[in-house]
Amino acid sequence: MIDENTPTVAAPHHERRAPSPPPWEQRLRRFGYTPRPHTPLRDRLTAPFPQPFARWSGWAGPLLVATLAGVLRFWRLGDPHTLVFDETYYAKDAWSLLHLGYEGTWPDRKIADPQILADPQVIPLSDPGVFVAHPPGGKWVIALGEWMFGLDPFGWRFMTALLGTLSVLMLCRIGRRLFRSTLLGCLAGTLMALDGLHYVMSRTALLDLVVMFFALAAFGCLLIDRDRARARLASSLPPTDPTGPIRPHSPIATRAGTGPRPWRLAAGVCLGLASSAKWNGLYFLAFFVALTLLWDVGARRMAGARHPYRAVVRKDLGWSLLSLVPVATVTYLATWTGWFRSSDGYDRHWADGRGGPWAWIPAPLRSLWHYEHDVYQFNVNLDAYHKYKSNPWSWLVLGRPVLFHYESPKPGTTGCHTPTNCSQTILALGTPALWWTACAALAYLLYRWALRRDWRAGAILCGAGAGYLPWFLYQDRTIFSFYAVVLVPYVCLAVTMLLAALLGPPDAPDTRRVRGAVAAGVIVLLIAWNFIYFFPIYTAQTIPYADWQARMWLDSWI
Repeated sequence: MIDENTPTVAAPHHERRAPSPPPWEQRLRRFGYTPRPHTPLRDRLTAPFPQPFARWSGWAGPLLVATLAGVLRFWRLGDPHTLVFDETYYAKDAWSLLHLGYEGTWPDRKIADPQILADPQVIPLSDPGVFVAHPPGGKWVIALGEWMFGLDPFGWRFMTALLGTLSVLMLCRIGRRLFRSTLLGCLAGTLMALDGLHYVMSRTALLDLVVMFFALAAFGCLLIDRDRARARLASSLPPTDPTGPIRPHSPIATRAGTGPRPWRLAAGVCLGLASSAKWNGLYFLAFFVALTLLWDVGARRMAGARHPYRAVVRKDLGWSLLSLVPVATVTYLATWTGWFRSSDGYDRHWADGRGGPWAWIPAPLRSLWHYEHDVYQFNVNLDAYHKYKSNPWSWLVLGRPVLFHYESPKPGTTGCHTPTNCSQTILALGTPALWWTACAALAYLLYRWALRRDWRAGAILCGAGAGYLPWFLYQDRTIFSFYAVVLVPYVCLAVTMLLAALLGPPDAPDTRRVRGAVAAGVIVLLIAWNFIYFFPIYTAQTIPYADWQARMWLDSWI
């Protein structure tokens, strides 16, 4: 018996013989089975980028797509000159954070909103803190734009437009890394640039796009961490014959470390910022912790670890949790700094002088915990009637979009040149051709993940599940379809993966590739046309009432 650590003398390369195929493979070859070509272990751990010009095109293409997205999002950003939908809460809270460090008190919106929009402007903010339903992180982001440009529509929408543009750039780069193709990465970014829901949310000062941005940034950081950790693991393995089989049960694959993982720390910061914008960011933290641990298990199994789960528990679990959960927690608490430093913030001194078994915890932290408990109870028990509330079952098929803004200019006013009234509308509606294609794409990804073990499909489904599935726990709550903006990046990645499957593999016959390219091209052109067609009702343009009605494809959209 030869010990596995005993050195052996390899036969000369010209004398090596390829291993005989197993009996089951020999039998299947009689029926036309062709085995997949062997890929070296190092390439399986870290797949290379195939393009010879990938270094410059990997940035030039995404920057071009992001420029297109930015031009669209910043065009007439200050119109309409009003507080659209829930901007009436977040724009004012952001200004309060900027000047008080916490959410102060404003008069009723019917009084405060006209004063803010008037010329000269009046800002009726007072010091007493007020209960708010969401953490301050997203409002601090909006406050940056107000700090630069003032309390006006352009100022409070600036940062969401900027994050919407940068998210397109990130998705191009994420898609490139995920699919190892600059073309497919740019296609995913283009799809998101042309999605109506993402477009409307990029031009409105609401919090959900902030959650989407930081969750997507965390997803990208974890992808980079995955590649770098696998590269370190591959470099620790002994050289092997690239034509030979993978050596099973390698002790090095069990003992080897993956070195420092700064990108995982960065993901923890991003997940903390996502959670500090709205509570549903916490679900991305939970889902992504599970995702990255499963990636570590897959890497060690592929490298030859006898017990990959045990190896991950010993070598990766502790640092994974420390890099994500505590870092996200500290980041979340940091967004409350203004509240901690204040005297008038809501419930700031609730725990002062209170005893009990938790008295050893500093009073400000106990006060925050009490405040957050009240916020949680408010959110889960919110069941007030709203005309545009919707059930998450209908989100993917765009069953009930939300009307953010509507005016009906009379003939001869505000660009209305028809004998009857016109319409000015902002409808938070995803591009129908994109979302309806995504329903098929997500089903295809379920097949790829469940039956073909495609890790890329699993990663996309994990992101989509983190943003979508938790809402089914709160179906009786008052919820809206624009919450689905957090799904948009993963919807676009899913459609891109479906289009890549239509194109076929690189070694497919030319006829197959041409047909696939035509089919994929037609779908992309339909999505682009669909976005252009609905563009007037995304941007509050004045159009004839008949044109508005023609765009209401479903009765539930009205």
